[in-house]
Order: sequence, then structure tokens, then C-alpha cells
Amino acid sequence: MKQLIIITFLAFFASGASAQPDSTVTDSVQQSASQPIVTMISVEGSISPTTTNYINRGIKTANEQGAEALIIKLDTPGGLLESTKNIVQSFLESDDLPIIVYVAPEGARAASAGTFITMAAHIAAMAPTTTIGAASPVQMGGGQSDTVMQKKIFNYSESFIESIANRRDRNAEWARSAVRDGESITAEKALELNVIDLIASNTDELLQNIDGRTFNGDTLATNNATIREVPTNFAEQFLSFIMRPEVMLILTMIAIYGIIGEVTNPGAIVPGVAGVIALVLVLYASAAMPINIAGFALIGLAIILFVAEAFTPAFGLLIAGGSVSFFLGALMLFQDLPESMELSWAWLVPATILTALFFVWIVTEGIRAQFTDDKTGKNSMIGKQAEVVDKINNSHGKVFVNGEYWDAVSEGSTIEEGKLCEITEIQGLKMKVKPLSKSPNKNNG
Repeated sequence: MKQLIIITFLAFFASGASAQPDSTVTDSVQQSASQPIVTMISVEGSISPTTTNYINRGIKTANEQGAEALIIKLDTPGGLLESTKNIVQSFLESDDLPIIVYVAPEGARAASAGTFITMAAHIAAMAPTTTIGAASPVQMGGGQSDTVMQKKIFNYSESFIESIANRRDRNAEWARSAVRDGESITAEKALELNVIDLIASNTDELLQNIDGRTFNGDTLATNNATIREVPTNFAEQFLSFIMRPEVMLILTMIAIYGIIGEVTNPGAIVPGVAGVIALVLVLYASAAMPINIAGFALIGLAIILFVAEAFTPAFGLLIAGGSVSFFLGALMLFQDLPESMELSWAWLVPATILTALFFVWIVTEGIRAQFTDDKTGKNSMIGKQAEVVDKINNSHGKVFVNGEYWDAVSEGSTIEEGKLCEITEIQGLKMKVKPLSKSPNKNNG
């Protein structure tokens, strides 16, 4: 009886204990459901096609989460004009989700393309000691265009940023000057000139300042909101990595080395596979970036000159010409990228020297080996010395060479046993030899 009472008491206690967490979890879920959510992404570095994908994914995620707003924490030196246009278009089409561009942390900048993106946001905010401006199109992806083309780009950029400023009721006159004169200002000055809406030291202060603002008839409730950050995924990180100019240059070199190495040394497999993979990655990155086709043409010419040196006794002139062509091609390849994405000479010069050495050493020897006469098998013995083991005349005799006995005939005089002879020709299983005036060498053969 006592055992039954004890068991009943323990069962009641356990059921009560197990019920308590369920109540706590329910309360936590209800509290979480009632608390507002704000989605945040961080954009650092140059604006590129992967940045566009990341921001679009952030907008989609914020809508799926039912977020009050999307915060884009921005710090950029500029980027591609085409990517900037796509991002601005996504902002202007976002009617249900307020997008907040927050230039932060302190010391950050929204230069060039960042100016367009910041002014296109529903709410533009900056941290103290940050800057915005310098939006000249030469910094956004045009190499050295001719005067007429450059003027068209400037006119388009001015009208584009003016339309953005008017759409968001911001200072259109300053926006035009940021493009026309490359003007740059601090956060305090930007707030004074109605370029941005507010200054906030951190995200908590930002959420407090925008709390209660009206967006499309709805009042934002962001005070004490839960911030859910959306990091870049592996695909975005990888694509952003291969689209860097220095990485594209390295991939181009790997493609050249790998494919040429496989052609000159068939059966190696690894160089060919690596070269093809690198070539595919370069072509993918080239399709997404404004790559100058003339650069590819010059690099192709350089390869032709390098290979021609292997067959032509030009005393290094073709190698020198190929080196110059490769350097100019690599330089022109990325000239249409913005200033923040330019490739420095610290990459171009070593790449040119390494490529020239590759072709001088590995490729030249490989090509020569492919197109020289066959020196394997029986033909490899022509010119070697053999020891006479049975007197040789113009009809019969025997020699010992490479650990083997061969029938041999003499091209001239008789060669006595024990003498050395030189192999001049092989016909089937018989050698033609000629005498040598040396004593037998026991190490031969």
C-alpha cells in the first residue's frame, strides 16, 4: 500500500514538472510572436552582381519573415553602374517593405554607387563620422571612354540620381553635384542638406528613431524589435570571390597553363581538368562583369607569340612581344571596372613575368618534344657504341649492346672481336655498324 502511494505521488509530481516547461515555452512563443522583427543585411566592399543577388535575397527574406523593415548596413567605395541600377530598381519596387540604408559603422562611406543606393532607400541614415558622395560615373565602371561617350554617361548619371532624389523628396541639386563635381560630404552635412533622414550611432538608436514613422499608411513599430541578420551564403561568397579582378587574372593564368600543359604533355589529365574548370569560371565571371574583349584578344595574341617562339629561332623577340601583349591585355581586360575594383601593377607585372617563364621553359620544351623525331625503342640505339663479340664483315657478325646480342654487318672494313663499333642503322633485327678506333669499354651496354 505504501509503495502504491509513493508511486502515485511520484507520477503526480512528474506530470506537474513536465507541464511547467510546456507553459513556459508557450509563453515564450507568444511573446516572440508579438515582438516586432527587423531583418538586417551587411554590404561591404564594391557593388557587384553578387551584391544585387544578396540584397534581393534580403528583401525576399524580410517579406517572408513579416519584418517591419529591412536594414541594409552599407560601407562601400563604389561599384558597377549596372548593378547599382538593379539595386535601385528593387528599392523603388518595394511598396510593402520599407528599406532602410544605414551607412555604418563610424568611418564607413557610401561613395560612388553607394550614394545612389543610399538616396534610393525609403529611409536613409548614417552613423557619425561617415561620408557620402563622390558619385562621378568614371568611378562606377567606365574605363577611358571617349569624350562623347563620357558626356553621355555623365548626363545619364545626373538624370538618374536626380530622379531618385525627387522620388524620395531629397536634395536633388546636391545629388547632381555629387555626380557632376564628385562632391562628398559628412553625415552631419548630409542631414542638414536633406540628403539623409537621420543620424544614429548604432542600430538600437536607429530603431528608436524610426519607430512610429508612417510607411504606406502603416506605422512602424521598431522600438525593441528583434533584429534578424541574414548573412551571405556560400554561393554569394564564392561568386564574389571569383569576380575579384586579381582572382580572375589568376584563373586566366591557370586556364592558359593547364590547357597548354595538357596539349604539350598528353595524358597528364590534372592540368587539363584544372585549366578547363578555370576557363569556365573565368567565362562565367566575364559574363557578369564589364570585361574588355580587346584584352582577351591581346592575351590570345601573346599565347600565339609564345608558342611560335618554340619553332622559330627569333632569339627571344617573340617572347618579348608576347610579354608586352600579355601585359597590355591583362591591363585592358579590367579597364572597364570602377576605380575601386582596378587591378594594380603589383599583380600585372609578376603575372606577366611568370607567364613568360612558363612558356620559355615548360611549353617550349614540351612542344619540341612533341614534334621532334622519335627517339625511343630501336631508334634510340642509333649513334651508340656496341662491343663486337663475333667478327663483323659485310655479311655477318654479332655485337653486344644494352644487355642484348644483335646480328650486325659492317659498312666498310672488317671489325675484329673485342673492338668497339658505332651503330649507324637498324634494319629489322640486324644492325649496320662502323668501326671505332677505341679499346673496349666494359661499362658500355
